[in-house]
Amino acid sequence: MPRSKIQSPLEPEPGKSNVVGPSKPRLFEVLGPGLITGAADDDPSGIATYAQAGAQFGYQLSWTLVLTYPLMVSIQAISARIGRTTGRGIAANLLRAYPSWLVHVTVVMLFVANICNIGADLGAMAEASRLLMPAIPVWLYLLAFSAVCAAGQIFLHHTRYVSVLKWLTLSLLAYFATLMVVHVPWAEFLKGLILPQLSAGREFWLTVVAVLGTTISPYLFFWQAAQEVEDTKTVPIREPLLRRPSQGPNALARIRLDTLIGMGLSNLVALAILGTAAATLHVNGITEISSAAQAAEALRPIAGPFASALFALGIVGTGLLSVPVLAGSAAYALGEARRWPVGLSHDPHKAKAFYGAIAAATLVGAAINIFKISPVKALIWAAALNAIVAGPVMVLVMKLATNKAIMGQFKISGRLAVFGWLATGLMVLTSLAFLISLAGSS
Repeated sequence: MPRSKIQSPLEPEPGKSNVVGPSKPRLFEVLGPGLITGAADDDPSGIATYAQAGAQFGYQLSWTLVLTYPLMVSIQAISARIGRTTGRGIAANLLRAYPSWLVHVTVVMLFVANICNIGADLGAMAEASRLLMPAIPVWLYLLAFSAVCAAGQIFLHHTRYVSVLKWLTLSLLAYFATLMVVHVPWAEFLKGLILPQLSAGREFWLTVVAVLGTTISPYLFFWQAAQEVEDTKTVPIREPLLRRPSQGPNALARIRLDTLIGMGLSNLVALAILGTAAATLHVNGITEISSAAQAAEALRPIAGPFASALFALGIVGTGLLSVPVLAGSAAYALGEARRWPVGLSHDPHKAKAFYGAIAAATLVGAAINIFKISPVKALIWAAALNAIVAGPVMVLVMKLATNKAIMGQFKISGRLAVFGWLATGLMVLTSLAFLISLAGSS
């Protein structure tokens, strides 16, 4: 049973308007799963990737974040549509269409990749915090951040917790502020944005693959779909569209707007990070960044302590947002595959295995740092596993979304299907290129 139901102004009952008069909803209320998902995409691991791209290649790779935007919007909107239409998450729907062994293999790989990502993110948060308050040891920061991230999901009321996550998206503003306090040659920045500058070098294409793989990640599909399912449990007027087709136009319009804004914010922040690194580190000959915390530290002598502190604060804020999303998406996928009761709207004692999976993923991620496993190696393993998982998962998601037996009248078609398959094809090629590059470097 859900913890409680809440009233929402976001999707009116059939026949009622929410677009005129004083009842028009505020934009921040309309935004939800898409906003949080987009913000969580800029996790500390992603920050390190974008900072490395800017440090090594200046503004040459800005165009990749323009390229990925429509593809991100498409695959995330499709994932959200699957959840809202069926009232089930992605893993639960996969079980309806594919052999159980295939679903379990996919979920286990996702779970392991997420744990590696969690470990890298918690490590970056601890190191960034030490830049601000060096007297506190790393292990204490790891313990504190792990406890906060896990406890928030387990003990806070679902709707309150989602509200907290939405407010944490404001931490991304730190990267816009950082960009504003460094000197950026805007003509060069815009040139990199609209005119792709290609290179035949292996490192160049490896970085392109890393940016694409960081921007479009499997855990985001599972999370956004799961949050749409949560809304059908906690918001009285929202029901799965297969059960209440009349809600379709409003629901799909909200998902589209939410995802457009969420993914747009994600890519703008990534551009701000890349631009900051290019304007400071690259021009000063610093071309190797192994972590987000190192990027913040490298900024201090070049851009000053204020820019460094802003960058570090952004790492902590985005980590507090992304670690729960990583742990939560892993728990949703595992729980659905195992047919457990799942969902943050459940009381903890009625979904013990689900909440246990959240706690386990978070704590094992923290342990990666305690046992002195290199954060760089954790990032490499997370990227490799995500590369292995991303392409096949997107193929499965697209086949679900175009399956009338599962989606009914809400199966995708037209432009959304075209962009979804384009994103899938790009990620399959990206995954293969990344794995080939790893094999070549080993």
